[in-house]
Amino acid sequence: MKTSPKSNHLRNDLLLVGGLLAAVLIAFAVFKLTLKDGTFVAVSVDGVQTAKYPLSEDRETVITTGKNGEQTNVLVIEDGAAYVRRADCPDKICVGHRPISRVGETIVCLPHKVVICVTGAAS
Repeated sequence: MKTSPKSNHLRNDLLLVGGLLAAVLIAFAVFKLTLKDGTFVAVSVDGVQTAKYPLSEDRETVITTGKNGEQTNVLVIEDGAAYVRRADCPDKICVGHRPISRVGETIVCLPHKVVICVTGAAS
């Protein structure tokens, strides 16, 4: 029995999609399994690191930005994770971000130029 060129193309397309999906799933699993728990959270405003806090100590800190400190983000560290509880930026994407606790994870508030990043070392 002869197979038509259309069925060969469909089979090849399905194999390609399946292979790509498997590669993405493997890459995602490797990425998730290699993430390490962080020990510090670094706060940068307009590209300059302004503070560093240990994730092991619960605290609530107000980050002020703007010419006269009129913009604020409230950073909360509790149970080994950091998140933004409140911000007066217009979009509030930073407030909706899930808590971060692994090295390399970040929360960004673009309107206030604030970057909160989890690190593994005190330096």
